[in-house]
Amino acid sequence: MRTHTHERTTRSSSPTTAPVDRGVYSISVTAELSGVGPQTLRLYERRGLLAPDRTGGGTRRYSRDDLERLRRITELVELGVNLTGVREILTLEDQQSALRAEIAQLSHSSSGPSGR
Repeated sequence: MRTHTHERTTRSSSPTTAPVDRGVYSISVTAELSGVGPQTLRLYERRGLLAPDRTGGGTRRYSRDDLERLRRITELVELGVNLTGVREILTLEDQQSALRAEIAQLSHSSSGPSGR
């Protein structure tokens, strides 16, 4: 179950390219790619900062979007923000992204043939 509000982007993909939002990396690969240990990844999940996909057997699978979110979490922690603050910042950033997308969609729909 996802506990954070960020929305993953969906992109079309060829058979050889995994979609951005598909969880493909195991916890050990994610730890190696990010430099963040597996126990810390589990802690971030418990705190609602990350929500990796799960296989049918319950194995965590991280996506490129998760890796990017993890990069942002690491950046904020290095700046001295505690995990509660990180969660609040990420929530606000997610809301801002959603609002920007909505504005862009509204701008696009109003500039059509029936607009102004």
